[in-house]
Parts: sequence; C-alpha cells; structure tokens
Amino acid sequence: MKIDRLIGILSVLLQKDTVTAPYLAEQFEVSRRTINRDIEDLCKAGIPIVTRQGTKGGISIMGNYKMDRTLLTSMEMQDILAGLRSLDSINETSRYSQLMEKLSAGSSDFMAGNQSVLIDLSSWYKTSLAPKIEQIREGIDRRIRLEFLYYSPKGTAMRRIEPYYLIFRWSSWYVWGWCIDREDFRLFKLNRMDQMKLSGETFEKRHVLLPDLNTEQIFPGGIQVKAVFEPECKWRLVEEFGADCFEELPEGRLLFHGNYTNKENLVTWLLSFRDQVVLLEPEEIREELTESLERMLDRNRRAAVLAVQRERNTT
Repeated sequence: MKIDRLIGILSVLLQKDTVTAPYLAEQFEVSRRTINRDIEDLCKAGIPIVTRQGTKGGISIMGNYKMDRTLLTSMEMQDILAGLRSLDSINETSRYSQLMEKLSAGSSDFMAGNQSVLIDLSSWYKTSLAPKIEQIREGIDRRIRLEFLYYSPKGTAMRRIEPYYLIFRWSSWYVWGWCIDREDFRLFKLNRMDQMKLSGETFEKRHVLLPDLNTEQIFPGGIQVKAVFEPECKWRLVEEFGADCFEELPEGRLLFHGNYTNKENLVTWLLSFRDQVVLLEPEEIREELTESLERMLDRNRRAAVLAVQRERNTT
C-alpha cells in the first residue's frame, strides 16, 4: 500500500542523513518516478524534505524534524513513555528520564502528566535492587561473569553465572543465566542475592535457551488444598487466586479449592488468616499445622510464665 511505503520512506530519511532516489526505488521495489511522486506527497503533507542535485546531492530531511509528530500517534507515544517510566522507577541513574526528554522534545503534553497508563516497578527493596540491576545489565552487555552469595531453600552458597536475561515476573526481579557450578541455565531471584560483583572474567555467548516462564514450570504444584474461610476473607482470596477459587456455602462461608506449590509457604499463608480458616485437605498438613499451633501456644504460655516470674523477682 502507498501509505505503508510513505511511512517506510520517512523512516529511512529519519535514520539516514541523505539517500538517493535510486536507493529508495531499489529498497521499496518501485520505479524512480514513483519515488519522486512519493517525495512530493510527503512534502505536501508538511514533511520538511530537502532535495539537492549534483554528485553530493540526494534526499534528506531537516534536522529539527520531530519524529513523535509523524511516525508515532499520541497513544503510541504514551505507551512508550509508560514503559520508560516503569524502568525509571527501579533505576538509580538518569538514563531513562533523559531518554524520555529526548523522545518528547517539543511535545510538552506527553511530559505534563497527560498519561493514562502509569507503571511502577519499584518495591520496598529498591535501594538494594537498583545496584544489582545495573550490575547485571553491565554483565549482560559486556559479557562478564557475575559472582554472588545466593540464599535458597537448599542452603546458602556462592554462585557464578553468565548472565543473559533480566526478567520481571511474579512481582519480582530475576536473572536468567548459565550457572558455572551446575553447568545448566538457572533462574535466580534478585532478592535472594547478596555480595554481588562482576568477576572480571569474560565469556563467549552461548546458544541461549529462553527461560520457560510458565508458572507450572517454575512453581510446580502438587498440593491440592481444600479449606473453608470466613466471609471476611473473600477479598484476599479474590486478590490472590481469583474469583473462581471458591464457592459460597449456604451459611456464607467460602469453600476454597487450590493447587499450592510449597508446604512451608502453604502453612505460612494459612497462619496469616489466624482463626478465620479451617484446613480440610490435605489431612497430613492439617495435622502438622495443628501440632505447630499447639507448640506455638505452649511456648507462648511458658514465656508468659517466665516473664511473670522475672517481674516478681525484680519487685
């Protein structure tokens, strides 16, 4: 279509200082006469195109031409700026804010709060996350190995990786890289990383296997949970598992069905509801939970008795 060709020509002119009509004709597989007509149409549309004759001549676009007013619609520009702002929210440098200024030059509406999409990727851990993200990006760009202390359910150990991807998923940041010790690709959570540094050792880029980020792959299930919650817990169940995770019983309580990934996390989650939940299945976890609560109650009772005794001894 002609409009696609016109946009394509304009894109080429924005990227190159000067091009010739034969070059454009070859690129878009049309005649030189067609290119000349296209240039005339672009000029009629208000695009400041200059043509020069001679050995150093050609077709060029004026240097002060604003890209955002032609190739990008207002909605497209807002989407780009929303993405840049999201990266700026976890960054400690001015790189993204400077880039936003460049893209929005001459279009103050974009920077004056006229935004319908606002994305904030920052967290309580921004102070510790931002330096890690910068180091990981440097490691990826310069192909330098990373070293860090990693805390996992299996223990704590120093790890060495070749970083390839920085990933934001499941409300957390991860790095995907080749683990030197495990000789395989692994996904590491940034919040579990400490004492990170660039090792100074460079590496040759491998054939990178893209991470399988399906929730079932990273967080395999296997624990079928059945529990009854009080009506006051509805908002949390909807927020964390969706509106289809429970059915309302005649008396108003909520019968929950879910697939959980980790027993310890499940117990911690249930305890956060205090006396507003009754676990029905799995039975063995219900028994462990009951025993844990009994031990907790016993320890608190003994601690209270000791506190009273210490108070009497001091008076």
